[in-house]
Amino acid sequence: MKHADAMEAGPSQGGSLQLSWLARLIGTHAPEEVAAAIADLVQARPGCVAASVRWGQGEVVAAQGRPPMSFAPADASWLVAAARTAGPLRHPDGRRVAVRLCAQPDVALLLLEWQPGHADERFLAELETPLRLAGQHLRWALEWAELKDSHEQLERSENLQRALFAISDLAGSERDMPDLLRGIHAIVSTLMYAENFFIVLHDAVQDTIRFLYFVDQQEPVPPGGGQDMPLGAIEHTLTWYVMRDGKARMGNAEELRSQVVGPVTLIGPDSYDWLGVPLLRDGQPRGVLVVQSYRRDIGFTDEDLTLLEFVSSHILTALERKQGKDELEQRVQRRTLQLAEANRGLQQEIVERQRAEHLQTALFQLAELATADIDQGTFYRRVHAVVGELLNAQNFFIGLLSDDRLKLTFPYSVDAVLAPPAERVLTRGLSEYVMRLGRALRVSNADIEELEQRGEIAPGRMSSPAMYWLGVPLIVADEVIGLVAVQSYRADVVYGAADQELLSFVASQVANSLTRRRSAESLRRAYEQLEQRVEERTLALRKEIGERERMQDQLRHQVMHDALTGLPNRGYLRERIDRALDAMRREPQHPCALLYLDVDRFKIINDSLGHLAGDEVLKEVARRLAGCVRHPDLVARLSGDEFAILLEQDELPWAATAVAQRVLDALDAPMRVAGKELPVTASMGIAIGDGNYVAADELLRDADIALYRAKQLGRKRYELFDERLAQNVVDVLALEGELRQALAQGLFEPYFQPICALDGSGRTLGYEALIRWNHPQRGVLRPGDFLRIAEDSGLIETIDWHMFELSCRLLLQHGRDDSFMTVNVSALHLRHAHFDRRLVQLLERTGLPPQRLVLEVTEGALLDNPEHVRATLERLRAIGIGAALDDFGTGYSSLSYLHSLPLRILKIDRAFVQELDKDANTSSTTVVAAILALARALGIQVIAEGIETPTQRDALMAMGCEMGQGYLLGRPAPITQWRAPGSAGA
Repeated sequence: MKHADAMEAGPSQGGSLQLSWLARLIGTHAPEEVAAAIADLVQARPGCVAASVRWGQGEVVAAQGRPPMSFAPADASWLVAAARTAGPLRHPDGRRVAVRLCAQPDVALLLLEWQPGHADERFLAELETPLRLAGQHLRWALEWAELKDSHEQLERSENLQRALFAISDLAGSERDMPDLLRGIHAIVSTLMYAENFFIVLHDAVQDTIRFLYFVDQQEPVPPGGGQDMPLGAIEHTLTWYVMRDGKARMGNAEELRSQVVGPVTLIGPDSYDWLGVPLLRDGQPRGVLVVQSYRRDIGFTDEDLTLLEFVSSHILTALERKQGKDELEQRVQRRTLQLAEANRGLQQEIVERQRAEHLQTALFQLAELATADIDQGTFYRRVHAVVGELLNAQNFFIGLLSDDRLKLTFPYSVDAVLAPPAERVLTRGLSEYVMRLGRALRVSNADIEELEQRGEIAPGRMSSPAMYWLGVPLIVADEVIGLVAVQSYRADVVYGAADQELLSFVASQVANSLTRRRSAESLRRAYEQLEQRVEERTLALRKEIGERERMQDQLRHQVMHDALTGLPNRGYLRERIDRALDAMRREPQHPCALLYLDVDRFKIINDSLGHLAGDEVLKEVARRLAGCVRHPDLVARLSGDEFAILLEQDELPWAATAVAQRVLDALDAPMRVAGKELPVTASMGIAIGDGNYVAADELLRDADIALYRAKQLGRKRYELFDERLAQNVVDVLALEGELRQALAQGLFEPYFQPICALDGSGRTLGYEALIRWNHPQRGVLRPGDFLRIAEDSGLIETIDWHMFELSCRLLLQHGRDDSFMTVNVSALHLRHAHFDRRLVQLLERTGLPPQRLVLEVTEGALLDNPEHVRATLERLRAIGIGAALDDFGTGYSSLSYLHSLPLRILKIDRAFVQELDKDANTSSTTVVAAILALARALGIQVIAEGIETPTQRDALMAMGCEMGQGYLLGRPAPITQWRAPGSAGA
């Protein structure tokens, strides 16, 4: 036996064996060969049962003729430990040992299995030197194998890259399709076995296929003869399956049948191995690429499949580019054949192509001329030049029909012998015949004579020396507008069919160009007219805007002035008083005074002499009052026979009494009215403004009190207001005490006045909450009876907040869910920085939604720190609480308030509403209409106050007012009354 022989061999024989083994080792190159040599060396040693070499990812090479060593999963930890150990590592079973031969590029292990009793250190010591040499050689072999694999991979990549470049070059080459397909076949053959190769393309629109290229050793004729055939003709074939689902398939017949669902139909001989990949574009199969082998020694691998799938997309791109190019060339060729269908021979074809190029250039030039900014003469000359490049046009003219189609004008003509006139009446000439015929006419003298004989044209044309004549009608939208003609006086210049076709093309372009130029000219004139109209309209708008501004100024003047006397009205006066009081607070040394004047016994004059006479008296009083003051003093008419004079002078009250006396003196002179001398007198009350006055109404009130005192004392006099007069009107201290008791006892109650829709339905949309005092002795008191005292005593804010909360609770308990409520908020509240926060807390306590609450503010309140008020109202609007401007039109009535403040509602003052009972053309009607238009433009709702008669209500409805309130619609009352059955609120 081999082991015994090895054991009995002497040292010389062992040395010769090692030399022989070294020679074998040197001759090995592949890692498998080196591993086999190492295994043979170790197996030749006595006591070795098996030997194998292991490296890489579990690959094992055993000695030739020896079975490989088997390993259990439990051996994995031993193998891992051996790979990390430089020396031999014994297995726990004592019969196996692992020796690491090398660590790079992969760990290689020599695995030995000994016979029992032969596992000693001398065995490994004798093999240490050979194994070290063998391990080094194995490392070189592994490195060489790795390098060889990298080289082969690089070579494959280079081959693939060369193939892709070659396919791209083929797609851009001038080769025809068959040559291109043969080139693709040759390229694929460099990548894999492809003696049997075919390409099938699918037309998704027609649902047909074509075997575009087909080479097969067993079947030389492609299915369908290379022509289009229905996709169903190859149904259930392998190609059909790949085409249907766009998935590649590879294998022999048995393997392929397992890859499809359904029967498999064979066309032609069965192949040993078959590989087909889809040609995909945007995920959709456009065809199939197939290689097949009839040889058992040649098959296809997964690498071939991957490679062919990768190459297929490039092949499809090349085919599509080539097909697109071929189709383009076919279109160009068909176009060239259309232009050259009357010619024969290659030379004539070249001439026609050149003519086609010239024609295309001419068409572009004509198209440019159609939009060129040139005059008509230049246009016609350039058209002639373009035609002259296409054919002989030495004698050329353009004829156009006149607008009435009774004359033929010749805007352009060039002729060497006989030029046409500028214009002539239509006759039966050649030009008219062409236009009547509606198509081109190419004739010689003999043809013209024949036309004369047939009566198509009038005789006499033969006197012309022209030998050939060619005319083409100018047609636009199936209507003839003229013609283009050329003629020849030489026998060698003959016009043929090609010239006729060229001139026909030119004529169509000239006709279109003429039409476009005419349209452009018409458009230009239209633009000029439009610009003129715009300019005229702009001037008219400017005039209208100026008129509107004048009317707006006039309207503002009407709103702030009395229509009868032209004097400022109550609203204007209140605004001036507020400004004077504000100025006085800043500069106390500049006080003011108010003279409140009432014409004595004016009612008697009105009743006895009539309203016209009364109006004359009032106008004369106004004139005389104006003569009693100086700038910046103000005279105003408050209402009826009441006037007021605001003095802004330093020497008060002396200056006030002096002016009052001048007024009495001025009015003392009799007035001639209605043919009668009338003695007119007046009574006046004077209030001196000081730091105690906050608002204009306070000064007006005190002046009114003084006026009342003057009338009590006999009229035609004036009285100064003092505290004694105020005490005579009301006991302030007593009333203040009663107010405190009423607040503590809950005697204040909100009355609700309904706000109704002015749409004919009478629906109650909301309420205005108005304070009432249930006085134990005096009954129900209105705000005018006690608010002044409440403000002076500092109780007004407490009363207001009590009323706010009580009103919210009552509305929530008794009001409809869709109704809203307005409450009056004075400037005093709006001065507080935390007013909005306190109001929100109140709503949270009562549970009333913010959207149902609207705050009524006066214009006087807005004047007091407008920016602070605007910011407060903005914050309230953000949470849903609205704002309403009360008594609009009686105060400052600034349009800036409406534009800049967050207002939801505008309330028209009752003074304007009361005037609606009069003639419809009163200034109040104009003012109310203007206010409604302004509110609509700004998106603000409007409520008209003080509606007391059906006439007022109907007038407001006619003007489009949305809402109203007043005694006609409902007097203020407890909310329970409005919720009772049959009430307006119910």
